[in-house]
This record gives sequence, structure tokens and C-alpha cells, in this order.
Amino acid sequence: MSRLLFTKMKIHEVPCLVSALEEAGKILELNFVREQKKSILGNIYVGQVQNLVSNIQAAFIQIQNGLPCYYSLREQDTAIYAQERTHEKLVPGDQVLVQVSREAMKGKAPSVTTRLNFTGTYLVLTTDSRKIAFSSKLDADSKERLGALLSPLLDGTFGMIVRTNAKEGTPEQILQEFRELKTRLERVLSQGKNRRCFSLLDEAEPFCPKILHNTYTEGLEEIVTDDPQIYLNLQELLHMERTLDISLLRFYEDSLLPLYKLYRLETALEEIASEKVWLKSGGYLVIQQTEAFVSIDVNSGKFAGKKKAEETYRKINLEAAAQIARQLRLRNLSGIILIDFINMDNSDHKEELLHVLQKYLRKDPVKGVVVDMTKLNIVEATRKKVRRPLFEDLSELREETVC
Repeated sequence: MSRLLFTKMKIHEVPCLVSALEEAGKILELNFVREQKKSILGNIYVGQVQNLVSNIQAAFIQIQNGLPCYYSLREQDTAIYAQERTHEKLVPGDQVLVQVSREAMKGKAPSVTTRLNFTGTYLVLTTDSRKIAFSSKLDADSKERLGALLSPLLDGTFGMIVRTNAKEGTPEQILQEFRELKTRLERVLSQGKNRRCFSLLDEAEPFCPKILHNTYTEGLEEIVTDDPQIYLNLQELLHMERTLDISLLRFYEDSLLPLYKLYRLETALEEIASEKVWLKSGGYLVIQQTEAFVSIDVNSGKFAGKKKAEETYRKINLEAAAQIARQLRLRNLSGIILIDFINMDNSDHKEELLHVLQKYLRKDPVKGVVVDMTKLNIVEATRKKVRRPLFEDLSELREETVC
């Protein structure tokens, strides 16, 4: 059973809105935004092509004056143009509808896509396809039931992704959300042909609703906040959408022990900022983000097992696999991930390790895949890039405080 927390706290003396997902006494996810700063992730704009970079098959598209964003030319067949044109390929000056798909990371420009997505709790409507697709976490029976409900709604103008949470929704709830998402999609497509360049056509959801919609509802025991305004906003949202029972919402009140202290969110933030993570066995991880990939080294440390070495290494590696999956999710690390587990000679133990690591990664809402183990016993994995790592957000806050 899990618990979703919403609170306000200062991080490096900067007031922030914070959300955390807690399960069995551990923080699995943590997100925060400055109270006065809005994210552009998910926003849809009328963008203008600034220039093409053919050697990397990319373009830079401005969504605001002075804010160019990276765009892959491999997507240009999906482009929705905001004005009439006589040419087939994208050229500088073209105006297209784009959605911010990734925030700026490590000095790199934000990324945009012409594959527009409209996301709800149960469904995602998309201009990228004209078919229905299902979350890999849905079982066969759920896919068949939901496919029968939703397939007749496809009209050839959009595609649909059925999310994991749809398994928990009633047909009425799912159909109501579909109607709301389709109205948004149609409004954006219509306004996109009439609005000026750099116009904001659809704004991403505010922090709290966005977190709520992206949280797995199965096993969610309660939603807790100690902030009166957040409580009222969530109460109104739950009452309006009816995707979750409003009885899950609880207002926490204790003047002596704030919510972030009760669930040790400060400790979780310190953990994110540290390269070293200790395991219960006495082993430890060293997690480092490089320019090209995430490096994770597993060390035996203080482990003092009495069994033979192979079994000792197996136990540490299996414990490390669970902790690595949690750390990737907690820190929001993504892209290429290289893991140097403690070497094992037993091929069955190696196969077991890969299987266990993939099992833990499947629990993450962000898709993660174990690719293989190299001849040097380095495990290769990937995790989809959506937002920048949390340590970059923490570093940015720290620099603001120093300045």
C-alpha cells in the first residue's frame, strides 16, 4: 500500500511545493517545484522553425522569443502546420504545433515534439497514431475489456493509449475522461490555425493535479497534505473528476511535527544529493551522472557474510538491484544506465540478477528496460527521459541561494 504526500517546505531556503510517494516506510518518488515558478513541460505552442541542422537530423524551433528547442526531423511527417504551405519538408519560418517533451538539461535546450499528447488518469489521446495501444502493465483480460469499450471511439483523427490506471476505472469514468480529452485536442487543433506565432495553446496541468494523474491508483491507501489550500484544491479536483474516492484525502494537522518531518523528506533530499547509498547488508552503491550516461558501482563494503563468496556476492547484488531501481525512480535518473555489479561466476546467478532487476523496474511508472550484461559483467539498462534529474533541480536552488 502506498501513500501520496503533498506539502510545502523550504529547500535551500527556497519555498517549494513538494510531493512524495511513500510505501512501506520508504520514499519512492519525490518531486518539487518552486512556488512561484511554472514548468513548461507539456505545454503546447505555435512554434516557428528557426534553423535546420541536417548532419544531426534536427531542427531548432522557437516557442518563445529567444527560446529555441531541439526537434528531431524524424518526426516531421507528424507535423501539424499552423499555416498554408507549398513545400513538403520542414523549412525555416514554418509554424508548427509543438509540445514540450523534455525540460532543459545540463545546458541543453528543451526538446519539443509534434506528436501531441493529451494526458488523463486513464487515457492519453495522441496525434501520433490512429490506433489504440495499451500499457504493458495491463493484463490480457483488461486489454480485451478496455479495447471493446474504447475502440469504437476511434474516428481516424487521433490515437489512444490506455494507461495502467484504466484497470481501476469504471466505464463511465473512462468515457467521461475521453470526452474531456477529445474536447481539449479539438480545441488545440482548431486554435492552432488561427493563433499568432509563439501562442500558448494548451498549458500543462498544475503541479498537484499532474502528480495525482501520474500516480498508480492501485494500492493507493491515502492522499495526505498539511496545507489548507492544497487540501481544498485536491478536494475540488477529486469531487469533479471522481476518478478516486474522495475519502482517500486526509488533512494532516500537527503544529509540532510538520508532514515533511514526519515522513523524513529532508532525509530523502539528502540521499538524492549524495553519491553513496548504503545497503542493509553493509555493501553500498556509488551513483554518478556523467554527460553521456548514469554510472552505478556496487561494492561489498562492510558485508561480513559467513557463506562462501559466490553466495555472498549474489545476496549483495540482489539487494543492490532493488535499491538501484528505487534510486533511479527517486532521483529521476534516465537515459543510458551502466551498472557494475560485483562479479559472479555462476551463470544462473547472473540470469537471476537480470530478471530481478527488470522486475523492480516494472514497478516504475517511467519505462525502464534491462538490455543485457556485457562480457565485462556490466549491466546495461535504460530509463525513459522525461524530466531532468532531481539533483540538477537541487543544484539550481542551491546556486540561487548562494547568489
